[in-house]
Amino acid sequence: MKKEKRKGRGMFVFICIAAFFVSAGIGVATKTLIKPAWAKEYSVEWSDEIGTLYKDISYGPGEANKFDLYLPKDNSQKSYGLVVYLHAGGFTQGDKSGDVEMLSWLCSKGYVAVGINYTLRNETNEKSVLSQSNEIKEAIPKVIEEAEKYGYHIDEMAIGGGSAGHALAMIYAYRDAKEAPVPVKLLFGAVGPSSFYAEDWDVYSFDQDTDEAREGAAGLFGVMGGVELTPEEIKDGSYIEKLKPISAVMWVDQNTVPSVVAYGKYDKVQPFKGSQRLLEAYKKYNVDYRYFECSHSGHGLQNDNKVYKEWMEAVEEYLDKYMPAGK
Repeated sequence: MKKEKRKGRGMFVFICIAAFFVSAGIGVATKTLIKPAWAKEYSVEWSDEIGTLYKDISYGPGEANKFDLYLPKDNSQKSYGLVVYLHAGGFTQGDKSGDVEMLSWLCSKGYVAVGINYTLRNETNEKSVLSQSNEIKEAIPKVIEEAEKYGYHIDEMAIGGGSAGHALAMIYAYRDAKEAPVPVKLLFGAVGPSSFYAEDWDVYSFDQDTDEAREGAAGLFGVMGGVELTPEEIKDGSYIEKLKPISAVMWVDQNTVPSVVAYGKYDKVQPFKGSQRLLEAYKKYNVDYRYFECSHSGHGLQNDNKVYKEWMEAVEEYLDKYMPAGK
């Protein structure tokens, strides 16, 4: 009987892990397929009239350690702002090529824009949010060095992304900003998990006071954090500190950069409660933020076009305010 019980719990852990990664990919696919008319304002088809695009520049030894560099047509400025946009895909899918329109739009505004790939988790490796965040950290100096080779001096940067990309962008902007080669001026993104408090993850029933719930939380959070977690650590709360390296909210303080974020109230991939914790941190430390609640949507934000548009308008507003192009 005990063996069967353990087997059942093991299956629950597997289901929780699979559900997160698969659902995240589906949510992103839905968002990609359904594009409202207003999105054309922020989606530009790449052409030589915008600038020059260099693809698949290596920044590390891994096969996925590559970035695409978008350089604006005007190369006469003394310095440029860099905007990094990280792709979505539940940490297991996706590619920088999926963000060509966003990156082209950013470049058309006069920014040096960059899409960065990171090593995705699959059944043959043990990659995690932690390892992926460290790859992004490693990539940024290489990106700036590469832009310099072409005569584009970078003196400040912003970073954003969607879903998994948003999570990684927050980690860089909040955890790694002090070590960035240039000042980080802005964070923007949508539906990225920012914290891993079990009580927030009610969409997976991790808020329940049961052994099964604690095993599920230890399994999923351990995979994401690249650490070993036990149900006992979930119960006594000691797991929180182990997950700090991937918990963006734990790095928010009085020095946190301005942030523009959007979340779906009915998100079944990453919990809406987690975004509320992030909102409270912004308020506590007087961060200059814009928080958009899509009250009719899940992970894809597809049911709140008006709010989604307001979020994108705020991104542009904050870019113009904190890192104006063509300065």
